[in-house]
Formats: sequence, structure tokens, C-alpha cells
Amino acid sequence: MNISRLLNQTAVYWASPVPDGRGGNTFTAGVEVDCRWEDKAVRFIDGQSGEEVLSRSRVFLGQDVDLGGYLFLGELDDLTSAAGEDPTEEAEAYMIRSNERMPDVKGQIRLRTAML
Repeated sequence: MNISRLLNQTAVYWASPVPDGRGGNTFTAGVEVDCRWEDKAVRFIDGQSGEEVLSRSRVFLGQDVDLGGYLFLGELDDLTSAAGEDPTEEAEAYMIRSNERMPDVKGQIRLRTAML
């Protein structure tokens, strides 16, 4: 089965921020990625705190994403101008709190899941 057929929605993805040398962080520019976005409460272990928490959303992806990065359901054109470079400025962009990779039985297709 080709997993990309199931990823019929678009999200904007920002990789995990890096320190800017002035006490803040900078993000790479957001890029559009194919996904399947579910607003669903699912118990998971937060990748940073190690605590069990409930998700706001579960996002299936065809590519790896960084823990601490951000996802926004929609396209780049849907963002406010400030959010194009800083996802924390976008009300509907959420931090990736856990990410997983699961290969198929033959190890050929990898489904990635991000918990927000």
C-alpha cells in the first residue's frame, strides 16, 4: 500500500528551534507537508518531560519531524505573515511533543506519527 494516498491533508511544519545567540530561538521557514490530521485525545509519553499526557491532535506523516518542532493544519497561504517564520505567533500551530516511526511488516514503508 502506498501510504501517501492516505496523507490527503496539508500541514505547515517548522523544525525544532535553534538558539539565536541572544537568549531566544529561531525557526527555519515553514514548509508544507502531506499529512492526515486527527483532533483526538490519545494518551502518550511526552518526549521532553517523560510524563504521560493527553494529546490535542495526532498527525500521521510520510516524513520525519523534530521533537519540539511545530505543525499547523493548513497551507503557507493560511498563515499570518509573522507566523511564516515563527510558529509561536500562529494561534493554531502546535508543538510536537512526541514523534514515532513505525515500519510496515517488510520494513519498506515508514509511517510517522506526531503527537501535539
